[in-house]
Amino acid sequence: MDEFVARSLDEIRFWSRIMKEHSFFLGLGFRAEDTQLKNEANQFYAIFEEIERRSYEFQIGVDPHTIQAFNTEVRIAATNIWAFKRKVLGLILQCKLPGQTNFPLLVDHVSREANYFRNRLEELNSGRLEPLPDAIIDENVFFLKIMADHAKFIGHLLDPSERKLVDQAREFSNDFDKLLFQAMDLSHMRPQSQTPPLLSQFVDENRVSVKSLRDFKKTARDLIDECRIKSIIHPLLADHVFREAERFLFILDMFDQSLSGVKVNKREILH
Repeated sequence: MDEFVARSLDEIRFWSRIMKEHSFFLGLGFRAEDTQLKNEANQFYAIFEEIERRSYEFQIGVDPHTIQAFNTEVRIAATNIWAFKRKVLGLILQCKLPGQTNFPLLVDHVSREANYFRNRLEELNSGRLEPLPDAIIDENVFFLKIMADHAKFIGHLLDPSERKLVDQAREFSNDFDKLLFQAMDLSHMRPQSQTPPLLSQFVDENRVSVKSLRDFKKTARDLIDECRIKSIIHPLLADHVFREAERFLFILDMFDQSLSGVKVNKREILH
C-alpha cells in the first residue's frame, strides 16, 4: 500500500500546484468588471494552495485509508475547478466576455488537465490503473497534446518582433502535432500495435522531442526572468510550462525503464 500512498501524494503535490496556478492565470485574463469570475478564481487558488500545503504533511507510512479520503476530497475540488473552466470556456466562445485575454484553447487546455487529475485520483482509489501498454499510449496522447498547445501559446504570447523565437515555437507546434497524430494512429491500432518494439520506439522518439521542447522552455523562462526578450508571458507561466515538460519526461523515463525490464521504485517520485 506504500505504492498507493506514494503515487497519490505525488499526483496531488504536482497537480494541486498546477491547478492553483491555473486559477491565477485565468484571473489575470478576466476584465476589471468580471468580479464574480475573479472571485471564483481566487477561491480556487486558495482551495488548491491549502490542498498542496496539506499534501506535504503526509508521510509514506500514513494509513492508506487516510489518503483514500484525501484523494476523494481533492477529486471533488478538481471536478469543481473543471466545471468552472468549462463555464468560462462557454462564456468566451459565446462572446460574452469581449476583451478578456484568455485564449479559448488555453481554457480548454487547463480544463483537460483538471479532468486528467480527477480521473487519476479516481483510478488510484478504485485500484484500476491502466495496464502498462495502454498507459503508455494514453499518457502520450494526453501529454503530446499538452506540449503542442504550449508551443502554440508561447508563439502567440511572444512579441511578434521576436521573429526567431516565434518561428522556433511554431516549429515545435508542428513537430508535436505530428507526434500527436502518430500517437493517435498507434492508439487506433490497439491492441495489435502494443508490441514491446513499437512501444519502445514510440517512447524513445517522443522523449527526444520532449527534451528539446523542455530545453527551449527553460531558455525562454530564463530569458523572461532576466527581461532579455519581449513578450507578454508571465514569468510564472514560463516556469509552469517548463515543469509540465519535466513531468512528461519523468513519465517517459518510467515507461522506458518498465519496457526495458528495470524495476521502477515508485518511492523515487517523492524525492
